[in-house]
Amino acid sequence: MTNQHLIALDLDGTLLTDDKRINPETKEVVLDAIDHGHIVCIATGRPHRASIDFYKELGLETPMVNFNGALIHHPKNKNWDALHSPLSIRTAHKIIHKCHELGVRNILAEVKDTVYLDQYDSEIMEIFHTNDDNPVNVGNLQSNLQDDPTSLLIHPEEEKIKILREELDTHAELIEHRKWGAPWHVIEIVRAGMNKAVGLQKIAHYYHIPQERIIAFGDEDNDFEMIEYAGIGVAMGNAIDELKNMANYVADTNEQNGIGEFLTEFLKLNRKAM
Repeated sequence: MTNQHLIALDLDGTLLTDDKRINPETKEVVLDAIDHGHIVCIATGRPHRASIDFYKELGLETPMVNFNGALIHHPKNKNWDALHSPLSIRTAHKIIHKCHELGVRNILAEVKDTVYLDQYDSEIMEIFHTNDDNPVNVGNLQSNLQDDPTSLLIHPEEEKIKILREELDTHAELIEHRKWGAPWHVIEIVRAGMNKAVGLQKIAHYYHIPQERIIAFGDEDNDFEMIEYAGIGVAMGNAIDELKNMANYVADTNEQNGIGEFLTEFLKLNRKAM
């Protein structure tokens, strides 16, 4: 296929509606794009376990970017050259210590799909998609966390976010930190240099797709690098202003059929009226 594109989809606020489902119209267009020979992948801050159901719903057979690039792997191909780039345990413990000093609500560490939670919190466990297949190790992180974590998630009081992020800036050469979109005031930390563009570059190289034929959709500050890297960077209508300003295009919102409408027009999918 001469005009094959790689289409990278962020999940929350982008592919997913506010109630965390895929809009049926959007799904139909994405499947249509795949039928036309285009390659679709997921690029998300979420861990594998909180993304795989959407991957399966779209029938994908492509690599996936999780933890904002700290884990790039292929759910269907164990021989694919996966890349796992965790934080050093030493840096993680320094940050956990500082969080305890500041007094945050909770801290969660993830080593791929193994979850460690500083204090028991049923709400957090629901947000982070823990279940019987992915049990949570609850208890003091300073003693429980023994391996380099893929990511740290900090749940501060809202009024402490600014001071916490200023403190995290002192580790700037070692870590990247991003704030989740509403309603969760969560700070996510991964190793420095990790972002979705790193994953997208690896996947594009694997499929021999040139940069100008990469379409990426996003809505938050963890999408900056990916939107900038893609030849066709698309911000959702509900995206933060900074992302809209840097994107090549602004689509409709995640609650509408933003991705579907854009792809139908841009890829000239000959679709029947619904």
